[in-house]
This record gives sequence, structure tokens and C-alpha cells, in this order.
Amino acid sequence: MRFSVGVNYWPRRSELAMWRRFDAGEIGEELARIAGFGLDTIRFFLPWDDFQPRPDEVAPEMLDRLERFVGIAHEAGLRTVPVLFCGRLAGRDRLPSWARSPRGVRDLYAGPMLDAQLVFARAAGERLRAHPAVHAWDLGHAFTQLSQPSRARARTGDHTPQLVSEATVAQWSARLTSALRETSSIGTTAGAYAGDLTSDRGVRLGSLAMPFAFASLEALGPDLGFARDRLDAEAVPFLAMLTSVFTHKPVAVTAFGHVECRADTFSLDYPCLGEEENAAYCSAVLQRLHADGRLGAFWWCWADALPGDGAIAPPESAFGIVRADGSEKPVGAALAAFARERRDVVAADDMPAISADYYYRTLPSSTATLYQAYLAFVEARRAEG
Repeated sequence: MRFSVGVNYWPRRSELAMWRRFDAGEIGEELARIAGFGLDTIRFFLPWDDFQPRPDEVAPEMLDRLERFVGIAHEAGLRTVPVLFCGRLAGRDRLPSWARSPRGVRDLYAGPMLDAQLVFARAAGERLRAHPAVHAWDLGHAFTQLSQPSRARARTGDHTPQLVSEATVAQWSARLTSALRETSSIGTTAGAYAGDLTSDRGVRLGSLAMPFAFASLEALGPDLGFARDRLDAEAVPFLAMLTSVFTHKPVAVTAFGHVECRADTFSLDYPCLGEEENAAYCSAVLQRLHADGRLGAFWWCWADALPGDGAIAPPESAFGIVRADGSEKPVGAALAAFARERRDVVAADDMPAISADYYYRTLPSSTATLYQAYLAFVEARRAEG
């Protein structure tokens, strides 16, 4: 099996309006260019407010465009990972009005919101069925940032009260996976976020990922507060290792990257990188993820937005492998160089770790302690050759 190297995608000019201003020419040109980098997969997003105007209806014209988009990717020789239920993307909420309540976002994981998601999942699955360009369905992008599950606990008779949300979130992933398998025969995953591992957001990756074809992780450099410095290339692989250990599944890193230092990002409380630093960071993270036995990694994201762009706010506007004018950045060359090596996936080599229950119970010290152990484990493995 080939180690997959890909990128998270929306068009450089259309940006998040890509479905409303669908430009097949722009998309075809960019996807051909992505394939020219040697990348094999794109992960792309179906904003909820564009696709599902009512709980019981999915917009047919958007499904037409989805089918056409995947066809264009197939013509370019790319696999795709469509991300459903994107209620928040690039720092912007993309929720349909019916998904909101006076107190904010309705409960994503059960009740009417789950019923609506099943409508969307079945419609998308029926439209694409077993399309050869669809590698997997992704149930959600950083979904706990949109709707954090309850952290309430219930006594079960043992010493550790059970997290109430664990069963609810497990049912959410199981029912959506079942709906997508029934209609499309394509496997699922979900973009668990770095914060789901470095804090207790009410999710347990083992039960969440039980029905998935593989587990996945989204871990952007600025969000890794335990990292040793801005260029620490071991932090993302460490979280991928935890994901593997907690889920007992093969792991793909479906979003990694670092924000570039430029005029509109210097003032933010983010540890940005220069262009050459970002290229070095990309190469080092890919090397480690491959050595650890991961399935692949997708850079966040394809293109920068123009400074001052209203649709994509900093820092999301400065993660691209190409600039806003379309010119290639050093990180694009680094990603392409690694992709063209066409490496195969190697057997996972994970260090022993504590149980998920103990890990979450002892946060935040457990992250710091295990990270130091991981660094020693990696160093020992290097010494062995």
C-alpha cells in the first residue's frame, strides 16, 4: 500500500464559495496541477449551509456539482475524501439556520440533528455510490469545535464513572457509517482534532473510530501547545501515535501544516514560520509519520488567500502550498519531493502507552509525560538504525 500524500482543497479564487460559484474550469486546472505535484489525494469540504437548506432536503444542484467535482478529480488521477457536515470551516461558521438554537449549535450527535445528518449522508452516498475516485467519507472536520459533547459522567458501579457522551458519539459515528455503507459501499473516517487529545472534549477515540475503515487526525502546528518549539516536527507524529494506540486502527493525518509569517499573521498569537522553515517542517513531519507506520498525510491547505480577504480570515489564510497569486511556495516543493518518492506504508511501530481512561483523567500532565517518553522512544529507535 502506498503512503498517501495529499492536500486539503478549496479553489484559490472561489475559496469557500466554490459550490455556489462552481467553476469547473478553475477546479480542473487546479486539480491537474495538484496531480502534477505528485500528490494522490485531495480532502475537500461540503459546507452544510450550501448542501442542506432544510433538515429533510439536500439541494439537488449541489449533489450534481459534487458528482461533477469528483469526476474532475478522477480525470486528474486523484482520489478524494469528501468531508460531510462542515459546520465550521476556515474560521467561519457554515451552519444552516435550522441547525441553530437560541443557545447556539444544537446537539450534533443525537436527536433531530442526527436525523438530518442521516438524510445528507444517504443522499451523498446514493449520488456517488461506489465511485472509484472516492477513497473514504469523512464525517466531519474538527467537529468537536463546532459542537462539544457533554462531559457529564454517570456512575456504573466501578471506580471510574462512565462518560455519558462516549456512547452517544459512538452511536453517531456508527449510524452515519452504516448509512454511507448501505448507499455507497465506501468506508468512513472522521477528522478528530488535536484538541480531542490534549484536552477532554467528551470524545473517546476508541469508541468513535470503532466502525471506521481507518482513524484520522487533524493537527495544525499552531494548536500544539506542548510542542518544544515552532519547528518541533515530532508533535504531530506523537498525536498520531496516541490515535493509533487509543483506536487500534491504522491512522492517516488528514490535516497538518503551519501558518506562514506574513503581514497579516505576525500580530496573531500564533507561532508562525518563514517559508523555508515551513518547507523543512513539512519534510520532517512526513519523514516521521512514514517511519511510524501511518497511512499518509494531507497538508493544510492548497492555497493562501489574499491579505484582508473577507471569506478566509488569518491565520487560515496563510497555510497554502501556493500563494494567493498561484505561485508555488517552498512547502509545495517539499511536499512534491516527498510524494514523488512513492513510499510504501511500513508496519506501525508504536510505543506502549497508558489506557485512554487514565490518560484523560490525568490531563494535562499525561500529554507532557507521554510526549517525553515518545521522544526517548524515537531516539532509541534511531540509535538502533
